[in-house]
This record gives sequence, C-alpha cells and structure tokens, in this order.
Amino acid sequence: MTQNTFMEQAIINAYKGLDLGEVPVGCVIVNQDNKIISQSYNKVIADNDPTAHAEINAIRQACASLKSERLIDCSIYVTLEPCIMCAAAISKSKLKRLYYGADDMNFGSINGGFNFFQTKNCNHVPEIYDSISKIQCENLINDFFKGKRP
Repeated sequence: MTQNTFMEQAIINAYKGLDLGEVPVGCVIVNQDNKIISQSYNKVIADNDPTAHAEINAIRQACASLKSERLIDCSIYVTLEPCIMCAAAISKSKLKRLYYGADDMNFGSINGGFNFFQTKNCNHVPEIYDSISKIQCENLINDFFKGKRP
C-alpha cells in the first residue's frame, strides 16, 4: 500500500466524522508491515470530550492493540496538520513518521504559528511529510467551514 492509499483511508474517516457534524479530520495508524492497526476521526462533539481528536483516538486504539504506550515503528496519517495537543501525543507515543494533508495555519503545530517539534521540550521528533493528498484534504476542511460561516 502507498502513502496515498493510507491517506485515502484517513479521508474516508474524516467523512465519517463529517456525517456526525464533527470537524472533518480523519486519521489512520500503520504498523511496520504497512497494515492499518487503528483509525478514527474527530469525536469531540459525540464524546463531549475536547481531547477526542482523530489523532488521539487513533493513538489510544493503536496502543491498546499493541499493548504498549509506544508506537516506535508505526506511521500516522492525518488529513489536517496536527494541533499542539496532538503533536505532543505523537511525540510521546514515539511514532516514527507523520504524514498529513492540509496545513492548519491557525492551530497547526508544524507549519502553523508554532512548531512543537522544534521546541526544547520535545523529546521525540518523527519524520514529517506534509501535503499528502493536499488539495483533497484542503477542500474537505475548507468546505466544512464555508458551510459554518455566513
């Protein structure tokens, strides 16, 4: 499977969240054998939990699946640049690679206003690959917010 295949699955998850009225962000985590071990979408509204971002949900599932707090040889694919909370979770779980689609210039922790992975307090920096299926991911998030704003 390819980067685009995994991002396509993340996009499918984003649409699942969208169908529930959530901000459409989807995520998958892949092990070293290129098998999806967890996937999720935003569940902030559904769970009444401000930490229920797609990345956090997928990290929790992957850790439970592997019975480990570390995802050392795993990769995470997410449709939107992670926020600082999610970037910290990615670092703490020791994910090897981060792939994401659309930049988030407001809340993103890489190309946005604050690069978490360049701070002295960040103890693990994954390999970072951006702009995977960028246009499709940008359209998904932009169309959602256009529908919310007059």
